[in-house]
Amino acid sequence: MLDMNLVQSNIKNRLLVLPLFLFLSVNLSAICPSTERDTLINDGPYCFMSDDTIRVLWIENSTMHKGYLLPGGKKNTMLPADISLSYRELSSVFRTKPDYRQTFKGIDSIAVISDVHGYYDTYLNHLLANGIIDKDLNWNFGKGHLVFLGDAFDRGDKVTEILWHLFKLEKQAARKGGRVHFILGNHELMILAGDLRYNNEKYTRVESITGIQYPDLYSENSVLGRWLRSKPVMITINDILFVHAGVSPDLVTRELKIEEVNQVFHVRIAGKDIYSSPEDGELDLLGGNDGPVWYRGYFEDTIPDVSSLDSILDFYGKKHIVVGHTPQKSIMALLGNKVIGVDTGMGFGQPGNMLLYKKGRFYKGSITGVRSKI
Repeated sequence: MLDMNLVQSNIKNRLLVLPLFLFLSVNLSAICPSTERDTLINDGPYCFMSDDTIRVLWIENSTMHKGYLLPGGKKNTMLPADISLSYRELSSVFRTKPDYRQTFKGIDSIAVISDVHGYYDTYLNHLLANGIIDKDLNWNFGKGHLVFLGDAFDRGDKVTEILWHLFKLEKQAARKGGRVHFILGNHELMILAGDLRYNNEKYTRVESITGIQYPDLYSENSVLGRWLRSKPVMITINDILFVHAGVSPDLVTRELKIEEVNQVFHVRIAGKDIYSSPEDGELDLLGGNDGPVWYRGYFEDTIPDVSSLDSILDFYGKKHIVVGHTPQKSIMALLGNKVIGVDTGMGFGQPGNMLLYKKGRFYKGSITGVRSKI
């Protein structure tokens, strides 16, 4: 554990023994009768920066606990799924400036997963089966790049676990020469702006237990909230453009480059209720149905408009667009892989697929590890 000065010694003892079963409800079956188990929840931790102190709160068996993490410690703090992170790693998000440009070249291996919507077990099983993590849930993808194409939030009941695991993987991948890219989806932006219409009922109980509204658990002074706000909406790797929903022809008409789009989302959209703001053409486009987190135009018809698609690819200088957002039964590739849709229904309880890229070729990866060429 991180060296901590805690308000009460019993709180310190609790933090020192935060194991996996405190966060993953599957293990409650060993200690609770089924009727009681159904009423208990575990969640967190949620970490908030105040001056140089990180306040920590978490829920264990439907009871909230609090602690404090202070700088200067040599040990780590335990997070969900037995993840250990230091004070320095947690506080680093408040020193990190967002990178709007988001261009990466010469990458041999890429893996893409999208729209997992709180289904932590499905998410983990895919990463494990396809060699992205090892059996201890640690980075196993070397110098490869993992793209999380948005929508960790809503529907399922293990959102917090997904976020902390990606947070950890991001650190581990960087140390191995790899990279984790978290691309914002519409559900991240909805939660940050206070739109809870698809939120799992578990998190209504979290609000009740903590006395904190759910979006405020991801405020700008929280570790995960600040981390999410630093994330891009569009990135490119090699000759591929990645975006949660899609790039509409209107973005090209306005000649909006990736750097500009990411900056607008960071400064003017993420965490803000833009729909009650005065009319603004740029915000209306980027935050609306033709914007990069909501657009579904590639899948409204069997074949998208080829000339419009080519103009988009030409404008950004890429050959492929990889998107999530619009659920499919399986990975859908259109027009010679010009558009590849990778939302395969994990957020609706389906096993789904991952998209894999190796030396210029695309593959579909199953939850059992079977790989087939696209």
